[in-house]
Amino acid sequence: MAVSASMVKELRDRTGLGMMECKKALNEANGDIELAIEELRKSSGMKAAKKAGRTAADGVVTTKVAEDGSYGVVVEVNSETDFAAREPGFQAFAALVTDKVFATKETDIAALMAGELESAREALVQKIGENIGVRRALVVTAEDGVVDSYVHSNNRIAVLVALKGGDAELARDVAMHVAAVNPRVAKAEDMPAEEIAKEREIFTAQAAESGKPAEIIEKMIDGRIRKFLSESSLVDQAFVKDPEVTVGKLLKNSSADIQSFVRFEVGEGIEKEEVDFAAEVAAQLKG
Repeated sequence: MAVSASMVKELRDRTGLGMMECKKALNEANGDIELAIEELRKSSGMKAAKKAGRTAADGVVTTKVAEDGSYGVVVEVNSETDFAAREPGFQAFAALVTDKVFATKETDIAALMAGELESAREALVQKIGENIGVRRALVVTAEDGVVDSYVHSNNRIAVLVALKGGDAELARDVAMHVAAVNPRVAKAEDMPAEEIAKEREIFTAQAAESGKPAEIIEKMIDGRIRKFLSESSLVDQAFVKDPEVTVGKLLKNSSADIQSFVRFEVGEGIEKEEVDFAAEVAAQLKG
């Protein structure tokens, strides 16, 4: 039987193995996907693939910044547990991935992992016994300025900040603030219009219950929107190391301005599977 691209995709989806390995297995099984899976299960590569469906929402975030401060990268590498994330082999793999992103500026994960990195990942899965994955990577570049980073001591929050003007120390201080406070945008004007509209809708519904005149309600809503933008915007927030000044004032005092920032937190946005271990054990015993 001829092996089609859709068959290869299905086998990849079901096993998590590479395209060439799946194509070879299908050819050897004459296009029989179930037989191909049986044969793959006998191979060492399948040990890694059997983990592929498990949620990897733990892990580490890492950064690397050019010596001249012209650009930096931030990467998230996931494991299933914090225990695995502390394993020296896992940390070495995360550093290897970060070095490649730094050298190539490649942020497409499929392209990044093709070849040696994917082989290293599969070997690590077999060694640790957990699903390991590279989730995302970004490059931040400074134009006429400097990039620096901050990684929290638990390696679960990492920030890159690009400044126009200023120096690495200032960029690092702002990155520390972003790690601690987690602003939504750099400046109020950067807030997406749909976000503002959504907040206005919420505030309007809340204010309508006050029974106040329409003109007063409108002023209340405008005031809440201004507060929302102020609290969500980096430059308007009180600087975490000196609440007497805003981040914007801190930057202005050094003749600097924010160009961009990016904040990675391990596992953010990943829906974690809640496991009832007692029920799982009971089901296994019953089976």
